[in-house]
Amino acid sequence: MTRRLILWLTGVTVLLWLLTAGLGALIMREEFDEVFDSSLAETAQRLLPLVVEDVFSRNSGEGPKRLPHSPGMEDEEYLTFQVRDQDGAVLLHSHDAPAEPFAAPLEPGFADTPTHRIFTTNAVSGSIVLQVADPLAHRAEAMSEGLQALLLPLLALVPLSVIAVWTIVRRALRPIGALSAQIGARSGANLAPLAPGPLPPELSTIAHSVDDLLDRLRRTIEAERSFTANSAHELRTPIAGSLAQTQRLIEELEAGPARDRALQIERSLHGLSRLAEKLLQLARADAGIGLAANPVVLEPIVRMVADEFSGSRAGGHPIDVVPARPFLAAAIDVDAFAIALRNLIENAVTHGAPDQPVTVLITPHGVDVTNAGPVLDSAALLRLKQPFERAGAVARGTGLGLAIADALARAMGARLTLISPARGRNDGFQASLVFPEGAVGPAPGGRPES
Repeated sequence: MTRRLILWLTGVTVLLWLLTAGLGALIMREEFDEVFDSSLAETAQRLLPLVVEDVFSRNSGEGPKRLPHSPGMEDEEYLTFQVRDQDGAVLLHSHDAPAEPFAAPLEPGFADTPTHRIFTTNAVSGSIVLQVADPLAHRAEAMSEGLQALLLPLLALVPLSVIAVWTIVRRALRPIGALSAQIGARSGANLAPLAPGPLPPELSTIAHSVDDLLDRLRRTIEAERSFTANSAHELRTPIAGSLAQTQRLIEELEAGPARDRALQIERSLHGLSRLAEKLLQLARADAGIGLAANPVVLEPIVRMVADEFSGSRAGGHPIDVVPARPFLAAAIDVDAFAIALRNLIENAVTHGAPDQPVTVLITPHGVDVTNAGPVLDSAALLRLKQPFERAGAVARGTGLGLAIADALARAMGARLTLISPARGRNDGFQASLVFPEGAVGPAPGGRPES
């Protein structure tokens, strides 16, 4: 916007100056013609008595007389003149005037030739004619110098206009820049009201509207999170109660069809519990958690989630954590990162080879989770981020883990990439949380504290 304003304002200023110079040149030309014509007529009137006296003092039969240069006037004359008789013969002429008669009639008044403007006057009943000539080149030179005097200031006007317009526009648009920076700093982790400082009336309305929007958005997110928390309690409690009653019933039943049906109910309730947990995680992801104001160190969170799987869940599946040195940190929400990583590791444990460890690698760009297993084709990789999508018809799991991780990755300003075979292997599957350039950096103080 600043560049366009500078170009437009400077262009309009230069155009107006050129139009003004053109109009001034037209007026100046008319004024110059009047001044030169007046000077030409006055010169003729002053010369006429002198040349008449000179002509009558000459001897009869004497040829045309050429006057010498005046002392100290050796340069070319601007005004030249001829004295002619009533038949047009030249009796007397100035030093630089031609000996041949001017190509102008003998009638009194002004006449133009291709090279001169000529004024004619006579005396002694028209027997002596005086013609004074002014070169048109002299007038053109004066006009050119006057026009240059109007146009040369443009050489200084253009850069000065750019500097002045740039300074004025920058000062005038400074509140817009401050307001834009304040709005750009707002995200799901920062919905505080704007504080851009004093604003002109035109921008105050925008700032108030944005503050109202942020307030409504903040209340909506808070209501969503409150609903998620309440739903978690309301869903988990009856499921946990039903599961406990079913397990107690299994203990009381003897082997037979009734016990088998009770075991089937237990498995279904476990699956329903996992599904409810995934749906709640997906709801939290959609609620916008992801970014934080302060950076957190990644390694402690990764180790905590990995220990959860290698300890009690998934039959103590081995998880190899490859840390980064120096310790890396990112300005992300701890819960969002932990939930996304938990789903990636759970997916790797569930669908990977049971006798091979899952590797979690912390990189300068994020985290890579790799497991051994069959290679997936590109079409399957494209579908895996969709909710309830599985790699195969008999695949275990709810089909929500990668969808949750993808939603949380976007909320954290990152992206989830899936490749198969894993990087550096002939088999397996790799899921990576990749953060933007510069989003991950050395931890403050270099300590692994989150």
